[in-house]
Amino acid sequence: MAGQYSTGRAVVDWPPLALTMGDPAGIGLEISLMAWRERTRWSLPPFALVGDAGAVRERARLIGADVPVVGIADLAETAGRFGAALPVLDVPLAERAEAGKPDSRSGKAVIHSIETATALVCRGEAAAIVTNPIAKSVLYAAGFAHPGHTEFLAALAGQHCPGRSYHPVMMLASDELRVVPLTVHVPVASVPAAITGTLIVETLDIMASALTHDFDIAAPRIAVAGLNPHAGEAGTIGCEDRDVIAPAIVQARAKGLAVSGPHSADTLFHAEARRHYDGVLCMYHDQALIPIKTLSFDTGVNVTLGLPFVRTSPDHGTAFDIAGKGIASPLSLIEALRMADRHAANRAARR
Repeated sequence: MAGQYSTGRAVVDWPPLALTMGDPAGIGLEISLMAWRERTRWSLPPFALVGDAGAVRERARLIGADVPVVGIADLAETAGRFGAALPVLDVPLAERAEAGKPDSRSGKAVIHSIETATALVCRGEAAAIVTNPIAKSVLYAAGFAHPGHTEFLAALAGQHCPGRSYHPVMMLASDELRVVPLTVHVPVASVPAAITGTLIVETLDIMASALTHDFDIAAPRIAVAGLNPHAGEAGTIGCEDRDVIAPAIVQARAKGLAVSGPHSADTLFHAEARRHYDGVLCMYHDQALIPIKTLSFDTGVNVTLGLPFVRTSPDHGTAFDIAGKGIASPLSLIEALRMADRHAANRAARR
């Protein structure tokens, strides 16, 4: 255990958070520095950056951030160091990446950072993982064989937390809204064929469990968005809502889940509608991400449901165009750290 600290719920004795470095040419290093600098204002729990300590120091100098950086050999050192400096568990880069210029030579170290953080949380040495943004094009050059971060974490969970396979589900969450896209990085033309009753019911199960165990909602209510305009209008504007989505909702209700829909997506996200649910299952990427990024652009958090550990991430990308300028907002990362802390506390309280 790393020592006692306050989570906002109680003073507990458990490990720190493991924060991956993300793509070192992006804004991940600098928002990590800024988050540490804001640690007192936001009552952040201790966290260690798993990355290249030299690159972190270089980025601090580049953006003029007066943040001391200390290398650690063991995550257990984090709590004792966190008050005075940003702890970095060193994962050296083959070559230092220049801010704003992605370099395929960084790929192996970025992958190793994620692998290391996952092993730490599965061994109980980290309370949760928070991941900085990656650029998949950089990782592919290093042999990355997964569609994205989420799928990679699910594969790592199967290796480091053995016993079953995992179905990861992406949720975007903020104080205003929680949304899950049923299909993620799928061309719009391919979405209808990708929607199945089995996938809907499995995803609703995972959502309900996460809303209870991570978000501490005793009886979660989930709204399901329709695929077509006006949720298909009884089959007159497409049949998927009537023939696939509605029967899946019936199945979910039979399992005891509080699920409603399919709802017309155009009336599902205004303030009054949001009072009647705790999360929304959307049918495709933009149907979910447009409303939450409109409501919570700087404070939304990417949460991976369905894993044996807590994982959160800022709800934005690498932002190579502003990397190294010191103007990136750390708010989404700060919220990701705070949410990871709360979720880990909620899971611990239910053990």
